[in-house]
Amino acid sequence: MDRIFRLMRHILLLFLSLAPSFPLCAAIIESHGYAQFGALKYPASFTHFDWVNPEAPKGGTLRVMAFGTFDTLNPYTFKGTSPVSTANFLQYGVTELNEPLMVGTGQYDPSGDEPASSYGLIARSVEYSEDRSWVVFNLREEARFHDGHPITAYDVAFSYRLLIKDGHPQYRTYLQEVKRVDILGRHRIRFVLKRAGNPLLILRLGELPVLPQHYWKDRDFKSTTFEPPLGSGPYRITQVLPGRQLVFEHVKDWWGEKLPVNRGKYNFDRVEVEFYRDSNVAFEAFKAGEFDFYIEHQAKNWANGYRFPAVARGDVIRAEIPHKIPTQTQALFMNTRRSVFADRKVREAMGLMFDFEWTNRTLFNNAYVRAKSYYPNSEFSAFGKPEGQEWLLLSPYRKQLPARLFNEPFSVPETDGRGIPRETLRRALGLLAEAGWKPSGERLLNSKGQPFRFEILLVNPSLERILQPYSENLASIGIDVSLRTVDRAQYKQRLDHFDFDMIMLTLPQTLSPGLEQWLYFHSSQAKVKGGKNYAGVAHPVVDTLLDSLLAARTRDEQVAATRALDRVLLWQHYSIPNWYLDYHRLAYRNRFAFVTTPPYTLGLRAWWLKPKENIQ
Repeated sequence: MDRIFRLMRHILLLFLSLAPSFPLCAAIIESHGYAQFGALKYPASFTHFDWVNPEAPKGGTLRVMAFGTFDTLNPYTFKGTSPVSTANFLQYGVTELNEPLMVGTGQYDPSGDEPASSYGLIARSVEYSEDRSWVVFNLREEARFHDGHPITAYDVAFSYRLLIKDGHPQYRTYLQEVKRVDILGRHRIRFVLKRAGNPLLILRLGELPVLPQHYWKDRDFKSTTFEPPLGSGPYRITQVLPGRQLVFEHVKDWWGEKLPVNRGKYNFDRVEVEFYRDSNVAFEAFKAGEFDFYIEHQAKNWANGYRFPAVARGDVIRAEIPHKIPTQTQALFMNTRRSVFADRKVREAMGLMFDFEWTNRTLFNNAYVRAKSYYPNSEFSAFGKPEGQEWLLLSPYRKQLPARLFNEPFSVPETDGRGIPRETLRRALGLLAEAGWKPSGERLLNSKGQPFRFEILLVNPSLERILQPYSENLASIGIDVSLRTVDRAQYKQRLDHFDFDMIMLTLPQTLSPGLEQWLYFHSSQAKVKGGKNYAGVAHPVVDTLLDSLLAARTRDEQVAATRALDRVLLWQHYSIPNWYLDYHRLAYRNRFAFVTTPPYTLGLRAWWLKPKENIQ
C-alpha cells in the first residue's frame, strides 16, 4: 500500500511540476510521426515505406563519386568544407551527418512520397500541444552511438546548446525560436517555444542532429578535423584519404536496422566515395568502370557522351527519371551590397542581356527549361497576376512594390535563339540610363566618370564557356565583365565574406519552404558572416512575407505566402534565373535493382545489388 501511495504521490508531483508548460485547456497530441499540415500517410503500425523492398538483399560494395573536395569531417561548423556539402553526395545514402530525432524532412533521409511529414528515428514518438507551443520527443531506449553509449536526452540537449553556441549560423537561425529545453527524463526531452502556432518549427526540431556529449565535450568543436566523427547511423567512416576518398562500412548489429523507417534501405556492406575536381576526368573514370553511378549535370555530355561500348552492351543503363522535387534555385546572384548593383533598374537590365534561348540551343541541346521562379517545378511558383490569398498578403504594400507586380505577370526576356533583339538592347540601355549610366564611346560611365565594370566569381571552370557569351552581350553595350575562376577554398572564403560582385550558384529548396528561406532572404542575414543571403536582400516586404510563411497553419497559407515571396523577389531582380530539369539524368552499372523511384527523392539508399545470376 505504501508503495502505491508513493507512486501516486510521485505522479501528482510530476503533473504539478509540468502544469505551467502543459496548460489544462490545451489538447496534447502524441504520435509516431509529425505532419506539418494534414495527416500522416503511414499509420503507427506501418512496417516499411511503399517505395522500398523490405526484403532487399544485403551485401556488396557500392562505388560512387563526388565533385570537389573536403577539408573537414565536421559538417556543423563555419570552418572548412565537409563531404556532405559537395555535389551529389547526399544522394548516396551515406554521410558524415549524425542521425536526427526524426526523418522524412531535412538532409539526412528525405521522404520519398510525402511533402512535409516526418517519422521517428532516434525519437520513438513525439508529443505536442494543439497550439504548437511546446514539443516533447520520447527517445528509443535501444538507440546507441557506434561505441555502444546509449543516446539520451542529455545528448539531445547538449546538441542543441552546442549548435546554438558554436555551430554554423544556419543552426542559430533554425533554433532561435526555442525558449528553453527541459530534460524530463533519461529518454524524454521537451522544447518550449517562444511563440505558439508555428507548425514548421516542430518539423525542424525533429531534424536536430544528435551529437554524442561524451565524445565532443573535451574536443574543439569549431576546428576542422579528419577524424571520423562518432555517429549512430547505418555506416561509419573507416578510411579517409583527405580531400580525395572516403570509405564507409555498414555497422554490424546496427541498432536501427529493423525500424520501419529503415527497412529496405542501406543495403550495401561498403560504400567507397572518390572525389573528383574535374568533371571530364570523372566521366572518363566512370566509362572505365571506376565507379557505379554517374549523375549527369551537363546536357551536352548527356546528349553525346554515352556512346561507349558498355552502354551499347547494356552493361551501363542510361535513364531519365521524372520527379516532383522542387528544383533548387539556380541563378546569377547580384551582390546588392556593391554599389554597381544597388539599383533595381540596373539589375533588371542585367537580366535583359542574358540570352537563355541561344545558350540552351547552342550549348545544352535544348535540354533545359528556363526558370521563371525561385521555386521552379513546384506549386510555390508565382504565376499570372496575384490573386486570392496571395493578393491579400501583397495588397497592403502597394506603395513599397512596383505597380507592375500587381498588373502583369512576371516574365523573363525571350529571344529566337539567335541573339538579343535591338528592342531589348534599347530597353536595357534605357534602364541603365535612368540609373545614371550613360554611353561614352564604347563604355558606360556613371556621373563620376567611372566605367561600368564587374566580376563574375566562379569555382567550376566548365561554367566559363556558358557565361562567356553573356559577358560578350554585356560588352556590346559598354559593360566590362571579367570571369574569374578560383579554387574551392578561396571561393568559400569569398562567399563567406560576401566578397564578390556576381556569382552563379544554387540554393537548395524543399517540399515545405520555411526557415531556410529566412537564411536566404531575410534582412537580418544580410551581414551574417558565412550566411546564405548572397544577394544582400534587405527589403521590409520580404521580411514581412517571411513572417507570414513561418506562421502558415495550412498548406494553402504556405503556398500563398511562398508565391507572394517569390513574386516580390522576382520583381526586385536580385538574380538572373537560370534553368532546370524536371527529371533525373542517371547512368549506372547494370548490377543494381530497385522497386521504384518515388516522386520526391532519387532513392539510391533503397537500391541493392542484384544476385550475380540475375545480372544481364
